[in-house]
Amino acid sequence: MMKTERIDTVVIGGGQAGLAAGYYLAQQRRDFVILDAHDRTGDSWRKRWDSLRLFTPASFNHLPGMPFPKPTGRFPTKDEMAGYLETYVARFQLPVLLGARVDELARDGDRYLIAAGARRLKANHVVVATGAYPTPRAPAVEPTLVFASQLDPAITQLHSAGYRGPGQLRNGAVLVVGAGNSGVEIALDLAPRHHVWLAGRNTGFIPANFGRFSYEFGVVIFQALMQPLTVDTPPGRWLVRRAREFTGGHPVVGVTPEDLMRAGVQRVPRVAGVSRGRPVLEDGRVLDVATVIWCTGFVRDYRWIKLPVFDGNGDPIHHRGVAPTEPGLYFVGLPFQSSLLSGLVAGAGPDARHIVQQIGARGSAARPTYEGRLEHIHG
Repeated sequence: MMKTERIDTVVIGGGQAGLAAGYYLAQQRRDFVILDAHDRTGDSWRKRWDSLRLFTPASFNHLPGMPFPKPTGRFPTKDEMAGYLETYVARFQLPVLLGARVDELARDGDRYLIAAGARRLKANHVVVATGAYPTPRAPAVEPTLVFASQLDPAITQLHSAGYRGPGQLRNGAVLVVGAGNSGVEIALDLAPRHHVWLAGRNTGFIPANFGRFSYEFGVVIFQALMQPLTVDTPPGRWLVRRAREFTGGHPVVGVTPEDLMRAGVQRVPRVAGVSRGRPVLEDGRVLDVATVIWCTGFVRDYRWIKLPVFDGNGDPIHHRGVAPTEPGLYFVGLPFQSSLLSGLVAGAGPDARHIVQQIGARGSAARPTYEGRLEHIHG
């Protein structure tokens, strides 16, 4: 019979939101564990494409208790962000269990039951910190992109989640589908070695050519203004509601149309279909390409949560991350969870602090404390 381990609090997800929650749980000296599906802390950043940089400066990318160890005006690489998270775990000795992918979260009496491979955990509190959109959107199942399966099998297709660098692509032209931040950055990365078409509508640009100091200053001002505007204030509720309703796509940060032109990236309309195995644009042009990279984003995937906590769109029902119908269940890292900063690295700390305060209000910390849990995991 499989043994079930009892833990006061389980955090599901070892990215920035989960680690921020761990920081505050450790301050409460609670018995908790962080389950990370990856083999190494920071892999959610480390495994992205090689040239990726964050579009917010270092001073905007810290977690509670530890500044980002780079000059304030520097835009960190994805490996620097991954290393920061790994150092964060070591510095605060957070009890992270790696390689622990959760298969199911359900109720078992007055506790929650978490199944993660061969492990079974029972918890009084569960913090879901997996992010709202962890799963790549598959073009083949999108209503407007079903033609992906109709492309010639000789054309290589991959999602942006699987892209690492130009060296993994064979010779020939590349069509990048999706003109958001990921699509634009990948197109620029490929341009020195491939002819690149970038398909998709223009969602606008926020240039950085007025100087990185000015950009950083603007980001800091934005953070200072947005932090007090939470869903608990009328102006904050209005801003979050408008942001959730916005469907026009997010502006591209730090890159302008002129940057794309200088790099030789050719902007084209959206892809509308397939002709003889090749992609057809809305203007009727047929492109002869060797590779298609789908920068079509990511989708929510909460199928593993077997609890009635979702609305008709599959979004968690919550107030500032607290699930009202499931006492002891919380979310961290959701877009617009409490403010416009939620979902960003800068918003992880404030949202995590609020959630852990709610956990603390439900009762005293269980024994053993997190130090005992850490020794149990690594001992």
